[in-house]
Amino acid sequence: MWNRLIKDEKGFTGLEAAIVLVAFVVVAAVFSYVMLGAGFYTTQKSQEVVHTGVAQASSSLAPSGDVIVKGGADNDVASVTFYITNTAGGSSVDLNKTIITYTDDNDFKTDAYSASGNWTYTDVVNNGGPVNLIEKGEKYKIILNLTNLTTSEPGVNENIKIDVKPPEGAVLILQRTMPPALTAGNYYPVF
Repeated sequence: MWNRLIKDEKGFTGLEAAIVLVAFVVVAAVFSYVMLGAGFYTTQKSQEVVHTGVAQASSSLAPSGDVIVKGGADNDVASVTFYITNTAGGSSVDLNKTIITYTDDNDFKTDAYSASGNWTYTDVVNNGGPVNLIEKGEKYKIILNLTNLTTSEPGVNENIKIDVKPPEGAVLILQRTMPPALTAGNYYPVF
């Protein structure tokens, strides 16, 4: 008789199945909560990365007009003048924190804005904001004094490259070829 009672497990099967089912539901709920939390965290971080990337990749500066060189004493270039403006929808750019890199056949010079006079800026169109801040609709003239900035000024038909690196945003690159003839004191647009 005890054999029949011990082998009869019909009552325990339903209860065990219910306990296992509840355990699976609880484990699945905890797992889904963890997965949703991780998904939300990842989505938030991805959104931050996209916004930062767009801010850094979008250019805030654009050239505005010709690049003009001034002839030096030894059939070379004494200075380079160019104009920049803010792009449509671009953020403001602080010229005091901007770095300019100049490259030619003989020189590679990087210079931050300072009182040294290697490069200067002047506001041509200012909407009443701070003088060092290029904002929407404003235009600035930049003059690179190559006699101070370089060891040897570029000569005729020489290629130069100027990188204007704002504190945030893409670099503005100007590449030009010097004219085939230079006279001291004369100004030449270069392309």
